[in-house]
Amino acid sequence: MKLTLEQQEILDGKKGETLAKVMKTLVMFGDAFDAEKMVPVTSSYNHLVTSFGLGVLEPVYQLMDKLIDAGAVSSQKFTADPRPLDPNVPANILQNIVFKYFMYSKQEFYENQLKKLGLLDDDAYTCTCYMHEVGNTPKKGDVLSWSESSAVVYANSVLGARCNRNSGIMDIMGSIVGYVPYFGLLTDEGRKATWVVKINTTKKPEAQLLGSAIGMKVMEDVPYVVGLDKWIGTELNDAATTYLKDFGAATASNGAVGLYHIDNLTPEAKELGEKLIAEGAKEYIIDDAELQRVKDSYPVIWKNKDAKPKLCFMGCPHMSLQQLKDWTDAVESSLKEAGNTQVLIPTVFTAAPGVIKEFKKTDYYPRLEKTGVILSYICPLMYMNNPLCKTMPVITSSNKLRTYTTARFYTEEEILAKITKEGK
Repeated sequence: MKLTLEQQEILDGKKGETLAKVMKTLVMFGDAFDAEKMVPVTSSYNHLVTSFGLGVLEPVYQLMDKLIDAGAVSSQKFTADPRPLDPNVPANILQNIVFKYFMYSKQEFYENQLKKLGLLDDDAYTCTCYMHEVGNTPKKGDVLSWSESSAVVYANSVLGARCNRNSGIMDIMGSIVGYVPYFGLLTDEGRKATWVVKINTTKKPEAQLLGSAIGMKVMEDVPYVVGLDKWIGTELNDAATTYLKDFGAATASNGAVGLYHIDNLTPEAKELGEKLIAEGAKEYIIDDAELQRVKDSYPVIWKNKDAKPKLCFMGCPHMSLQQLKDWTDAVESSLKEAGNTQVLIPTVFTAAPGVIKEFKKTDYYPRLEKTGVILSYICPLMYMNNPLCKTMPVITSSNKLRTYTTARFYTEEEILAKITKEGK
């Protein structure tokens, strides 16, 4: 790898032993992927995936202390993934004991470390940091040092920024020295599509289901999606970006997609069109039957497959302001139709703290409260990691949550019926 004079001096220890170790780690990371050089991180803010104070992460806390003691803090302010705990989310006494004393016993300690390292503010905990209510929205062409998979794929695809699918801790290291290895999705060649996905459905495909199908098919490759603009339009408005948020999270979790292009919609696809398609690209056709096949393939890993759901999680990744409004309308209407006043299954809608603050300023908030739905900033995945929670029959419309936990997937239409009409 060719290093600039400044990069070489950091590696040689001229700015201290700690920074030298950070740079060495990044160089080794780049060498593993045959990176030719290091390039500057140009975004205004960074984003960290590690937001949870798990007791078993002691090496992480020791590393963070070394960075803090050496003054090797992030050159950027940063946001972080959602908090794992919220007292408003239903949990029994034993579950809470496990959360507080066996799982996230270091949460307060770790959050204090994050403040010293450059956390943006106390509300900066969300997987959807790119929403304008949060303020960490990269510009087209920005080079990032992020690792949260759903945020990386959104930044690359919807915003046109450039970021590889890094691992936790590598994100803050790139931010500390201000450089990341140049390979993969940072390069023009690495952003070319090796799959052409044709959407031939008779109705608008559910975002989480379509993303799942594509992710499981193309895995870590880049897909160029044709025909989706028919259903979500050619402008990146609130509706389209919300759809792509959920779609992208499913491609990234059900596969390992870090970038997708939507014909006539996403920035690079609008600019370059089919020039983004690599020679010899494979083809994948998605119709109604294919989406049904994918949905039917999901395993149900509840001990009792006919159990009554005890909890419903919506918002993995976190819901947008428009989603909260739309779901308030939908829940109200469906409850009224069924002759019910409150949801029949304990239901949690999750969103970024900044989004929740804005939502509470609207008349939708008291309306949602009346339905019995709980509004939270929690990470559903971190909640479900509790061994006493993973045995619960939990339902969700999130393909990310389904993939990483025991939660059972239903479409949004099915979820709405279950929480307002069926209760089972």
